Amino acid sequence: MGTPEFSVPSLDILISHGHIIPAVVTAPDRPRGRGQEISPTALKVAALKHGIAVLQPENLRDPSFVDLLISLRPDLIVVVAFRILPTEVFSLPRYGTINLHASLLPRYRGAAPINWAIMNGETETGVTTFFLEKTVDTGKIILQARTPIGPDDDAGSLHDRLSLLGANVVLETVRLIETGEAKSVTQDNALTSPAPKISKEDCRIRWDWPAMRVRNFIRGLSPSPSAWTLYRGKVMKLFRVEIDQRPASGQAGELFVDPPTFLISTGDSCLSIEDLQLEGRKRMHREEFLRGYRLKTGEVFGD
Repeated sequence: MGTPEFSVPSLDILISHGHIIPAVVTAPDRPRGRGQEISPTALKVAALKHGIAVLQPENLRDPSFVDLLISLRPDLIVVVAFRILPTEVFSLPRYGTINLHASLLPRYRGAAPINWAIMNGETETGVTTFFLEKTVDTGKIILQARTPIGPDDDAGSLHDRLSLLGANVVLETVRLIETGEAKSVTQDNALTSPAPKISKEDCRIRWDWPAMRVRNFIRGLSPSPSAWTLYRGKVMKLFRVEIDQRPASGQAGELFVDPPTFLISTGDSCLSIEDLQLEGRKRMHREEFLRGYRLKTGEVFGD
């Protein structure tokens, strides 16, 4: 059970090692992308390539869907980036239901663990498999694997690395369950930290923060859902910035143009803007942007 690209490597690795997957459960086809064309999920596309049946229930409690799952007689359900499952679904398999989570639980429970780990300046994260229980992300841990967060990692690069790391952990978890060797440990709730869903307003940049905090914030939201600020009344998304050692001058968010770069003051120093996208335009590097737009020193971002 899964939806986005993150779940595809786990499906692929289970199939390549001979596990029998009678069905994939994923979200219904919906409008996606800039053109808003009706499109399948990434997991559905992968499943169809393997000739696997695809189930796309709107309601996971629909009796007809639950009856269909019962008819499949699953030994195990594997969940990777999917919706919250009702008890009548996750308790159905005889060996239970396992979930792959993109953090070192109990750290970063919630919908956006990859984003929040980078935004908070973490230098290490990982993946966890655990048995699903009624309360989200609280079940007993089976396996974990760690990976460093590099200073130039963003949410996109870390997502891709964790999806591959997670696939291997899923495979080993299934092997342990199959052979009866799986051991699980209760999570220490005293060590929990949240990773809630991120709204558009949550992505707005605070230029009065220290430069390092702003940089972590931007890379933690890059490339999606994207940190943003206002420039001349338009939304400007920022994808990559670098810390400049020059001290901040003027107010937070104030612009200093120094071709081929431009700097923005933060709470303690300046940031050099590297990759950005102005509302209605494509994403571009700073040099391309400066060729097309006449920025003025003293302008203030964020108003």
